[in-house]
Amino acid sequence: MAKKNEVIDHTVYQNELLEDIMGDRFSRYAKYIIQERALPDARDGLKPVQRRILYAMYHDGNTWDHPYRKSAKTVGLVIGNYHPHGDTSVYDAMIRMSQSWKVRLPLIDVHGNNGSIDDDPAAAMRYTEARLAKVTEVMENDLDKDTVEMAPNFDDTELEPTVLPVPFPVMLVNGATGIAAGYATNMPPHNLGEVVDATIYRLNNPECSLDELMQIIPGPDFPTGGIVQGADGIREAFATGHGRIVVRGRADIVEGRTCNQIIITEVPYEVIKSELVKRIDEIRLNRSIDGMLDVRDESDRMGLKVVVDVRKDADAQTILNYLYKNTDLQIYYNYNNVTIVDQRPVQIGLIGLLDAFINFRKEVVRRRSLFEKKQMEDRGHIIEGLMKAVSILDEVIALIRASKDKADAKKGLMETFGFDDKQAEAIVMMRLYRLSNTDIVALRNEFAELTNKIEEVNDILENENVMRSVIVKELRAVKKEYDDPRRTRIEENVSAIVIDKAATIANERVMVTVSRDGYVKRVSMKSYQASLQAGTKLTGLKEGDALIGTIECDTLNVLLLFTTKGNFAYLPVWQVDDGKWRDIGTHLNKYVRIEGTDKIVNAVLVPSFDTYAWIVTASENGQIKRTPVRDFQLQRNTRVMTAMNLNPGAGLLAAFAVYAEDEAVLLTRDGFLTRYPITQIPVQGLKARGVKAINISRGDRLAAACVLHKEDNALTVITDGAAMKRLKVEETVESNRPSKGCLAAKRLKTHPYVMRDILSVHSGETVSFFDPEEHDLPVVDIPLKTAATTFSEPITLNAGWYRLKDIDECRVVDRPADADDTEHDEVETISLFDGEEGNG
Repeated sequence: MAKKNEVIDHTVYQNELLEDIMGDRFSRYAKYIIQERALPDARDGLKPVQRRILYAMYHDGNTWDHPYRKSAKTVGLVIGNYHPHGDTSVYDAMIRMSQSWKVRLPLIDVHGNNGSIDDDPAAAMRYTEARLAKVTEVMENDLDKDTVEMAPNFDDTELEPTVLPVPFPVMLVNGATGIAAGYATNMPPHNLGEVVDATIYRLNNPECSLDELMQIIPGPDFPTGGIVQGADGIREAFATGHGRIVVRGRADIVEGRTCNQIIITEVPYEVIKSELVKRIDEIRLNRSIDGMLDVRDESDRMGLKVVVDVRKDADAQTILNYLYKNTDLQIYYNYNNVTIVDQRPVQIGLIGLLDAFINFRKEVVRRRSLFEKKQMEDRGHIIEGLMKAVSILDEVIALIRASKDKADAKKGLMETFGFDDKQAEAIVMMRLYRLSNTDIVALRNEFAELTNKIEEVNDILENENVMRSVIVKELRAVKKEYDDPRRTRIEENVSAIVIDKAATIANERVMVTVSRDGYVKRVSMKSYQASLQAGTKLTGLKEGDALIGTIECDTLNVLLLFTTKGNFAYLPVWQVDDGKWRDIGTHLNKYVRIEGTDKIVNAVLVPSFDTYAWIVTASENGQIKRTPVRDFQLQRNTRVMTAMNLNPGAGLLAAFAVYAEDEAVLLTRDGFLTRYPITQIPVQGLKARGVKAINISRGDRLAAACVLHKEDNALTVITDGAAMKRLKVEETVESNRPSKGCLAAKRLKTHPYVMRDILSVHSGETVSFFDPEEHDLPVVDIPLKTAATTFSEPITLNAGWYRLKDIDECRVVDRPADADDTEHDEVETISLFDGEEGNG
């Protein structure tokens, strides 16, 4: 025996791996979260917290036909008796069940501020009042008839239902959302009338197909209305429990006298209206799309209404399409029907949900019928005893008068006349007025009525058809009382969102600059003129960068930017960020994906792709081709595309716009010059390599290429050392492609010239050079010489100089009636079967 004051240590130590302990504890936690917290039960469509809230209010008499009670009282009852968790989670669940824009059929009626579709929070629970909505009457009426299993609450002081005996598929009607450990559910609401009809149809036709059910339930019916597109997505979701649909708000275009309006009257499910309005206003302020004048939220107690004022000359449908694509006015809703079936999480489709409810409802009706039968049989047994007692009334009265007390009287009745305990109890408790003849008749009538009802209940229990008719009758009663019209429109196909953004861009004149390293910007003419007046002539450039050119153009024009790797970027001018003249601009990568080592060679401005013009591209290794301007038009401009397929080690040398009467001029580094009509250059696709442009000697390379227009009368040749001269066009020999050409200058043996550039000019022009300061050289100051002479140095430039190429503007030229641009030299083309052109 232990000595006095001796402490006995009963601690038991166990050696377990931490991994095993954590795995065991987490699995228990996960199981609890899945079954008891986050996922709804397929039978009544409720999570445990929702079920406990409804039961607590029902148990407390806080029903629809009684006055409201403080929400805090209900929350306290739920926490204290059934759901030992935070009050916020309970109150939030309670509020959600009352929000008509979140659930299709609110189960709780809240008096006070219960939030809004703008995501305004509900008032604190001490300020609001609540009671059960009327529909819960049919959901909980049979709770006292042993219809469902009751389980002890968390402290074993009370019993609570494990499921509510709902008479219709609540889960389908109100939907569900929840996140558990490894599982999540996301089910949209549906129309109650359609769900009831589908349940009845499935009950009467257990082997029906999904397509038959979808004739009754075409899709979800959101409380916020809207339009659902994509029957295939709905069918997949109904079949598997997983699918995706498009949900868009309902919007109408209304023409006005001074402006047009886009009026939004319904938004997609669970979209926060205030955030949607804010996003639309941001688009308006940022002028992401032009034409929106104002955005107003005119919603009131009569309904939702968001108004977008649109300029009269703007395309309202295109603006609406842009809002569908770039705001939550159109969203994707992802089905994920995960629910608890037989205490396990299951992803389930429409048929599975209906079957789970039907099986549950049959069990509820069966248990209710058994309960009622037992009650009626007990009552019938007592009536039999009462009627027997009346028939021997004098003996019964004498026995009771002779008894010592109630217990003695009951004992005497049971021993003398054969009554059982319940009958004897009813006899001794019977009042004297019930001994009249009238009451005897009432007892007989009640007994006959009970006999008939017991037979009816037996029919329900024994005949499947009768049970089905009872369930159908109750379903139809629910539909009659609580059905309302469908709010969401179902459309078979997903509408393609076509945005002709150019139609919504305000056309204005701007200045555009492009640099070799890929920096572009546009400057308003007002800002440009202000910079010139302030003496700021040079535009901003990053250190070490070179300016390709500047040009005045419309915002609706398109820039084609050609790179050293044979690619081109398609960049609408309106997409270019607006900036100041001294800014370096924004890198091309913001608009079009391009490699950092890829540099801009030339830029061509295209006002219209509907022109009889071509883009000539030439590579350093002497390849050349001619591609129609229309081939460069793109629908998507997220990345650079191939303009010319280059040989390994070669880069793109030049790209320029040409027309039917132009000539191509090419110059090698050793000084060989050739020119020929552009008709000798074959027309090829974007991914073609081109053909040989000029015969180049070993060790020589193509130095420059340009176009000779009809109005040009001279060619300016420039060397690496900035020496230059002009050649009259008629003094150069026009040849056929691909000749070697003739020398552009006298060759020197000691310090031979290395050619760098060539350009076609006419009197009155000015050539600009940078070193990095700008130097403007009039063409007339460049000496006019013959090909047999050397060069002059009319201007002194520092090392690292370059010539401003300028942005070439492609003119809009009509196609002549007899034009034929399909002919080319088959012998000299290189086949490159790339799915683009047969010759390439």
